[in-house]
Amino acid sequence: MAYLCAVIALNNITFEFGGRVLYKNASWHIHPNERIGLIGLNGTGKSTLLRVIMGEYTIAEGNISRQNGIKLGFFNQDLLSFETEDSIKNVALSAFDKALHYRDEIEKLLKIVETDYSDENLHKLSEMQHEFEVLGGYEMEHKTEELLEGLGFSTAELDKPFKQFSGGWRMRVMLAKLILQHPDLLMLDEPTNHLDLPSIIWLEEYLKTYDGTIIVVSHDRYFLDRLVNKIVEVASEKITIYSGNYTFYMEEKEQRDEIQLNQFVNQQQQIRQTQRTIDRFKAKASKASMAKSKEKMLEKMEKVEAPTAAAAMVNFEFRIGTKPGRLISSLENISKRYGDKVILENSNAEILNGDKIALIGANGLGKSTVLRMIANSEPYEGKIQIGYNVIPSFYAQHQLESLNLTHTMVEELQYHAPKRTENEIRSVLGCFLFTGDEVFKKIRVLSGGEKARIALAKTILSDTNYLMLDEPTNHLDYQSVNILTQALQNYEGSYIVVSHDRQFIRETANKIWWIEEHQLKEYPGTYDEWQEWMTNRRIKEKALEKDAKPSPTPEKVVAKEQPKNDNAIELRKTKQQFEQCEQEVAKLEQAKNDQENLLALEENIKDKVKFVKLTQDYEKVKEQLANKQKEYEKLFERIMELES
Repeated sequence: MAYLCAVIALNNITFEFGGRVLYKNASWHIHPNERIGLIGLNGTGKSTLLRVIMGEYTIAEGNISRQNGIKLGFFNQDLLSFETEDSIKNVALSAFDKALHYRDEIEKLLKIVETDYSDENLHKLSEMQHEFEVLGGYEMEHKTEELLEGLGFSTAELDKPFKQFSGGWRMRVMLAKLILQHPDLLMLDEPTNHLDLPSIIWLEEYLKTYDGTIIVVSHDRYFLDRLVNKIVEVASEKITIYSGNYTFYMEEKEQRDEIQLNQFVNQQQQIRQTQRTIDRFKAKASKASMAKSKEKMLEKMEKVEAPTAAAAMVNFEFRIGTKPGRLISSLENISKRYGDKVILENSNAEILNGDKIALIGANGLGKSTVLRMIANSEPYEGKIQIGYNVIPSFYAQHQLESLNLTHTMVEELQYHAPKRTENEIRSVLGCFLFTGDEVFKKIRVLSGGEKARIALAKTILSDTNYLMLDEPTNHLDYQSVNILTQALQNYEGSYIVVSHDRQFIRETANKIWWIEEHQLKEYPGTYDEWQEWMTNRRIKEKALEKDAKPSPTPEKVVAKEQPKNDNAIELRKTKQQFEQCEQEVAKLEQAKNDQENLLALEENIKDKVKFVKLTQDYEKVKEQLANKQKEYEKLFERIMELES
């Protein structure tokens, strides 16, 4: 049977949650080394299905078989509850728990062997060292650092306490730990939600070579397209499998939906004809048994459901009340900094009529800050000017607070767009998955994601001709993202959007902005064109760097071809000392700044005893910093000597 070679087999399972059936007689066999995208509308039970596989939830019917000894890993929001004083590097390193145990035991035994080098101790040490090597102990620190830095952490941050980082960064650490544990089946629930664009691209490339099976729940269509070779859809209490990536799924889904729609229409026609026959003859004694038989047949008939339209279409009209001039907005000599952190320095840019701009890049560079500056909700130096007849509208997550909690959804949109009919408003709400009586729910009872959708619907319904959108696809499932994409494609005005969703950017932007060397840079083309241009630019830069390096002398070539083992060992040790010294310098510089701040406080200046003590502490820190900086410089010079 097929499920014998599967790592996990779900056979005819039925599962209810909160009084609602999520899956009924559903089957799914998960095989080795598959790359699976698990998709479905919000509320259909994608994350729940992963918990069923983990064994956290009990199914009502059917059975689940797991390969003996299979190791499962599950990345999800619950990991945020983890707390520790330990460094992020040590948290991620804890994935190698067995290797760490052996490392501690080897260190203890090495101390014993210094005085007792019996055959028994030496044999035991040899066995431990072999086991440590098999467990990847000699590579674990390098792998951990590589993974954390790939996910966006700087080298200097690796020794900082886990508790100092925000939720999104903590999730990155937990993701790194899970990947380092290397489960046979790695299940990731919305992993890209916590990542910026460079980190998403890095993770995508890393997972492509992962030795094991991967299941990813994600609304990032581009990520799925590039990573998975199978799509599993949860919808209408069923689990449906498509062999291929997300684009293939969309094409195949359209064909299946067309067949299902024809079957649904034909069955409905058959039901209506049968019902008419029943109604006509059930009152006649001679035909009553026949009518009863047909009633039973209808009751037993397996009903074909109407297909759920995954690719819902926008069926409302954008209105732009006023036509703007050629210039939408201009930025002249714009500067922005937070203390020592520079975002922009005397930067210039223009937004012209018809521009559909995506502002992209890594977290921490200031994309959302720049958008708030353009929207005049963030202070800055320089001049930002709005063009003639430009009517702007700004969407950001914090605008959820401006929703009137006493309004229903319909009332909130009617108040914001009084010229729109109720049918138009309900049509827009339907696009964002609010249907039926749901539209009369009060805003106060909605979840954060639902409020975000309402705020976005308000922005779309506005008659403005210039939109500024900060991460608009957050909290949206793929159907709602599709609606937003179509809405922006049909929009006759101009907009600038901050987003990490590459497929969304590909389909909506005709210009790319990014921040480089504290300047706003512009590429006048699509995301794919920009990506190709950036790749070529990096290739040229590397070639120039290579050409700029002086050719090694014959003596140096010989030295590199025949390295001295002692030099290699010393270089490795010196680099480790250098990294440690670099971190200590950073800590002492922070301590010096802290002392300076304390000395500047008025209450400390007035308290002479306290001021003298603070001054003494300050001088001590300065001395320690000066000594450490000298050590830093010596180590740097030694590395240069050893590498030459």
